[in-house]
Amino acid sequence: MTCQLPLATEIGERTVMTHATIPFREGFPALRNQTYLSICDKMILHRQVRAEVETFLDALADASASRTQHETRVTACRERFAALVGARPEEIAVGRNVSDGINATIWAVDWREGDNVVLSLDLEHPNNAYPWLRLRERGVELRSIPARDGRLDYAALIGAMDDRTRVLTCASVSFAPGFRADLERLGQAAHRRDALLVVDGVQTAGILQHDLHAENVDVFVTSTSKGLLGLYGFGFQFVSARCLDRLRPAYLSRPAVASDNEDHSAMGSEAYRLQPDARRFEVGSYNLAGAYAADAAMALLAQLGAETVEARALDVAARLRTGMVELGLPDVAMPGPAEVSHLVTAGPLDAGGHGYSDTRWVTDLSAALAEARIAHTVRRGQLRFGTHAYNIDEDADRALDVMQTVRRAA
Repeated sequence: MTCQLPLATEIGERTVMTHATIPFREGFPALRNQTYLSICDKMILHRQVRAEVETFLDALADASASRTQHETRVTACRERFAALVGARPEEIAVGRNVSDGINATIWAVDWREGDNVVLSLDLEHPNNAYPWLRLRERGVELRSIPARDGRLDYAALIGAMDDRTRVLTCASVSFAPGFRADLERLGQAAHRRDALLVVDGVQTAGILQHDLHAENVDVFVTSTSKGLLGLYGFGFQFVSARCLDRLRPAYLSRPAVASDNEDHSAMGSEAYRLQPDARRFEVGSYNLAGAYAADAAMALLAQLGAETVEARALDVAARLRTGMVELGLPDVAMPGPAEVSHLVTAGPLDAGGHGYSDTRWVTDLSAALAEARIAHTVRRGQLRFGTHAYNIDEDADRALDVMQTVRRAA
């Protein structure tokens, strides 16, 4: 990937260039000594992202910028994320992570005993499972629909909804086996019941293209710790204008209150009003280091273009997937046209768990890949890879060569 990506830093009225212009792939130090095929686990930092965090730290150390000046980065990354997912900036709240966004959404709903939530616990990450399970304490029914061959059972999910369904929830791509969800279909079905579609988008944000309005998504939550190439502890919560006034945040602090004074230390009237947009979900001080990183990372992604990012990630994933089938690996997850994602998995599903497999060949391949410094994971007992725009064909080929060597020796 040879796209040239300069980056400007703004502190107050001062604008400087951080680093020289750096090609996208060459900007990731982690790629110098390993093959990184594990964005589904965590991000790697581009040098320009790190430089922006250092700019923030330098400004703190030197006391050279005010809090208001720092918070321009919050506004900037809010706008960048909105553009990335086809939303409006006022529909984006800045938070910490998926868990934060899911819980903020759940406890903003006015639940009544006898209401229900529809989901497929088989396919959800625990962070989009436990918060919903807790609703049982409120007399809310969880209607969990079993997966079919690692896939959402759309007919059963839609059929499980009724007039007491308040939420339908799913991941945009399952963390294993890695199939993409048909959000548009699920959103249409939820809206027919006047329910909300709530999406854990952490596996796709920054990699696969989204138009959240076209996809009929009501709430979409993510962190910057995977495909958005930022830091842990910083994330976004999209709340569609369609459902904003149906949600009353459980937590409240100054940023969530509408005021003519933007200083978060200024007390206004005791007869407060919530912010007229998604900012009503923002609590306390922002993770400013996370904002600097997110702004820089999304600037890099924007210069590549969402279409280019997705195409590159899917191309390398397809090369890897096809090669694994040709090697004769059992249970390679084969997505249909609408299910294709940048995740590639192989091995029996749920024959093992997080970081381990009960399947000998999965364990052997994982050990050989680790020894060859090819980053990957084992999830739900499956061998798992995840690609991004910094990956090239040679990354897939190197992983395939290692797997071929192990298979031949078996």
